[in-house]
Amino acid sequence: MTYTARELHLVSRPDGAPTADNFLLTERRLQRPESGELLVRNLWLSVDPYMRKRMVDQPSYIAPFGLNAPLEGAAIGVVVESRDASYAPGDLVSHFSGWRDLAVIEGASATRIDPSIEAQAYLGPLGMPGLAAYVGLLEIGEPKPGETVFVSAAAGSVGSLVAQIARLKGCHVIGSTGSAAKAHWLRNEAGIDIVINYNEVDDLTAALTRAAPDGIDVYFDNVGGDHLEAAIDVANDFARIPLCGMIGQYNGKPVGPRNIFRAIEKRIKLQGYIVTDHASRRDALLRDVGQWISDGKIRWTDTIVDGLAQMPQAFADLFTGRNTGKMLVRLDAANGDA
Repeated sequence: MTYTARELHLVSRPDGAPTADNFLLTERRLQRPESGELLVRNLWLSVDPYMRKRMVDQPSYIAPFGLNAPLEGAAIGVVVESRDASYAPGDLVSHFSGWRDLAVIEGASATRIDPSIEAQAYLGPLGMPGLAAYVGLLEIGEPKPGETVFVSAAAGSVGSLVAQIARLKGCHVIGSTGSAAKAHWLRNEAGIDIVINYNEVDDLTAALTRAAPDGIDVYFDNVGGDHLEAAIDVANDFARIPLCGMIGQYNGKPVGPRNIFRAIEKRIKLQGYIVTDHASRRDALLRDVGQWISDGKIRWTDTIVDGLAQMPQAFADLFTGRNTGKMLVRLDAANGDA
């Protein structure tokens, strides 16, 4: 018996913002799983900003996507057929063979998830974005009660969790975002103290200075460019800056902070990190963030797009700010996606 998978391929490398022409939705015949393998029907697919860097053919911490081959990324699926004794049909698993509706994967590469928790949480606060927020803020940012924490892209999947964890740690939290609707969510759902809509200010540094007259102690960087420059200007001595991502530079010419010398004067710690280097902290993430969610202390939101064919547009929309929280693609058999 064979199966037919629908999958998205990268057929050309984007020059600037990705477009639908860079992708091809195609079909491929799959053989039944062999010993140690699983056949998984995907239910939820993740699109993440870091994937844009993998579309460039250059050395990095993770190999670039190949052309005319299935893309990959985080996904949640249900086991259809198992040749691995650790799994049975019906088990929900997280894995990395996204951008498709069916996949044959190694059982060792999958992780069983708790069916009592909303499955998509394992692509957001309990998944890679959650781990990036948890490790970056707590282990690199090292927030202390009473300190001021500034978070860029604060309504995104990583930033929204950073902002809420900082609040739970007793910090005064400032977040930046690009729309009134996102600002409303941050204030009224996430409980952020001050929100800066960067599309409504002429001078981000001046706006941040007004929001933090006593300076900032931690800046969680998701954007780079003008946000990083403003944070350095307003930072207190010995501030900590976890460098998680610079989405503002993914589709264009890199723009660096012009005031980087001030990091020396202020003895600021700027540290980049890759979330996969911190996989050992996943159990701590599930314990702590899972408890905070259960207690109602952390909230999250998703932007959900239906259908595999819509995935390239969902990915492109990450770079225009159309998502609040995690951008997800939902696959449903009734819609012809499984």
